[in-house]
Amino acid sequence: MGRGIGIIAGSGRFVAGAVSELRRSGLRCVVLGIGGESRPGLKSAADAFSSVKPGELGRALAFFRDQQVSEIILLGKVRPGIVFQQENFDAETWRRLGGVKGRSATAILEAAFAFLEAQGFNVLSPGPLLAPYFCGPGVLTRADPSPAVMKDIDLGLRIAREAADLEIGQTLVVKDGAVVAVEGLEGTDRAIQRGGRLGGPGFVVVKAGRTSQDMRLDLPAVGLDTVKTLLRAGGAVLGIEAGKVAFFQRQAAVCLADAQGASIVVRAIG
Repeated sequence: MGRGIGIIAGSGRFVAGAVSELRRSGLRCVVLGIGGESRPGLKSAADAFSSVKPGELGRALAFFRDQQVSEIILLGKVRPGIVFQQENFDAETWRRLGGVKGRSATAILEAAFAFLEAQGFNVLSPGPLLAPYFCGPGVLTRADPSPAVMKDIDLGLRIAREAADLEIGQTLVVKDGAVVAVEGLEGTDRAIQRGGRLGGPGFVVVKAGRTSQDMRLDLPAVGLDTVKTLLRAGGAVLGIEAGKVAFFQRQAAVCLADAQGASIVVRAIG
């Protein structure tokens, strides 16, 4: 049996794929799904699985201790709105975290991680474990975007980084030099769908990380489902930031894009 890793699973289609990839690398994945956030089907991807409300730290501690893991990572997102809903927290967690200064999801996660570490757990950045899934600059598909599309990608990535720094979102839809849609609380897939309705066929989707990305708190990622959503909505190009956005199920996603004449491009932000 391989090294055990505890995984707190938030929302995001990529999470189950990431768990499967980690298991194939030899890790024993003990997954704690956040109720209302993690997606169905995650249980089948894990070696051990349980689910708790977002603020049930006591049950989380008991689960990880029972599974004898001491290292924990977060995969996926936690909606900011949950931090205002007391019913999501057990009494002890609400007492510890309810008064955190700055009621953002990031502030709550930082406080929760500090509490876990005080209990003897080591909260890791998933970056080193997932290093093979970060891409260097280049075009991953056969289709090579035009200079005009490359300008859209670079414009979108610069603005996406600014939006990410402001904790607005990490995904943008761009077409012909105009920002058509910015990801909000609805998540990446719905932002792409909305951008497709507004911009029409041939749009570009980009995703970037923050200038200073703490991957313990948030791992920007795309995957096969991202490409499927883009293609269904009429998109032509996916652009991601080099070294900051993990790409899961990459081979399958590139094959699908190639089959439909779409492009996937990895760019550094200048």
